[in-house]
Amino acid sequence: ATAIKNVARSEPQLARYLPGFPIHPSSLLVEGLAQTAGLVVAQHGDFQERVVLAKLSRAIFHQLARPGDTIRFEIEVQDIKPDGAICEGTAYIQQGKIAEVDMMFAHLDDRFAGNDLFEPVEFICLMRLMDMFKVGINPDGTPIKVPAHLLAAEQAGE
Repeated sequence: ATAIKNVARSEPQLARYLPGFPIHPSSLLVEGLAQTAGLVVAQHGDFQERVVLAKLSRAIFHQLARPGDTIRFEIEVQDIKPDGAICEGTAYIQQGKIAEVDMMFAHLDDRFAGNDLFEPVEFICLMRLMDMFKVGINPDGTPIKVPAHLLAAEQAGE
């Protein structure tokens, strides 16, 4: 999976992180990689499981991202099982690799069943606003399909 983020000088964290030296914070590189991987892991289960970042087992930072850079987050899922997933993430800018992160995700158990993390209609609206189902593709190149339970909720207007 790949996601893109443009670093703009107007982002408040650039002015506050290191005043006078605008860089994209490393913690937000990890956040971008984790969000991208989390979407892939959640999509694998049709967004019906609660997926949480459980552990970062490795994080290496190579260079800085600055205003004007375009960050490309690339995720490779190493393994997905019923209790979680292992992913590798790499972030790049035009000049090359800037970060590498190994992540573990957990699927929360049945104690959390029946409590939607997002209301289905609001969630599908958010996914449509991000064009997830227009730009998202499966490993074989086919488009990501809208999960049936989200379509049903949308059509029912819940």
